[in-house]
Amino acid sequence: MQVQYWSTPESVPSQDQPDAAVVIDVLRATTTIGWALHNGATAIRVFSNLEALQQAAAKLPQHQRLMAGERGGQQLEGFDMGNSPVAMAPALVKGKEIFLSTTNGTRAVEKVQAIPWVATCSLNNLKAVAQKLAQLQGDQVWIVGSGWEGSYSLEDSLAAGGLLHTMAAGLGQEPQSHCGNDEMAAAAALWQVWKDNPETCLRLSTHGQRLQRLSNHDADFRCCGAVNSLGVVPMQSNPGVLCLLP
Repeated sequence: MQVQYWSTPESVPSQDQPDAAVVIDVLRATTTIGWALHNGATAIRVFSNLEALQQAAAKLPQHQRLMAGERGGQQLEGFDMGNSPVAMAPALVKGKEIFLSTTNGTRAVEKVQAIPWVATCSLNNLKAVAQKLAQLQGDQVWIVGSGWEGSYSLEDSLAAGGLLHTMAAGLGQEPQSHCGNDEMAAAAALWQVWKDNPETCLRLSTHGQRLQRLSNHDADFRCCGAVNSLGVVPMQSNPGVLCLLP
C-alpha cells in the first residue's frame, strides 16, 4: 500500500483518485468530529458554505440537531457551539446530528468526498484509523491535511506521520516502504521528532499560537494532543456525512 500526503485541500490532485482518503485537522475539526461521535452524536454533516449548512439544518427539528461552526478559530454568531472537542459533552450531543462548518477541516472533507472510502483522523484515534487502513484491499491511500487557508500546517503533518508509523508498525513493516511521496516521508520524520511530546508541537504551530492569542484553549490542547485517547473511526456514509459505521 502506497500512502501519499497532501498538506492542504488545495494541493490534492484534481485528476487522480485513490482507493481511500483520510482527512486530518488536529486543531480542531477532526478531533471535534471524533469526540462528538464517541459521545453519542448520530452523524456529523460537514459544510464549507454557511448558507448551505443553515438550509440543511432547518430541515430538522431544533431538538434533533446542533449547528457548530467557527471562522478564524472563533465561534460563529447564531451557532449553538464552536469547534471545540471538549464542548462535545454527551449531555449536549447524544442523539443529535451536528451540522459543522470550520475554516479548514470541512473544506478538506468536501474535497475528497467523491472517493469511495473516506475517514477522519486526529492524534486521538491514530491506532483505530491505522487498523482500518490495514484491512483495506486498496493500493493507494491519500492522507489529506487541512492546513490553514491554503498553507502548510505543522500539526496536521505530525498526525499524518503518526498515522503512517502506526499503520506500518501494525503490519510489522517499515514506514518508508509505504511512503508514496516526499511529503509523506517528511511527515513521517516529523513524527519521530515530536512523538513523545505532541502537545508542545501543537502549541508551537502557527495555528496553535493563533488559538492561544484568541483565548485560553488549554483544555483543547490537552484533548487534541492526547494520542490514542479514542477508539472510534468517523467514516463517510454519504458525501459530506460522517458517522460510526459497523
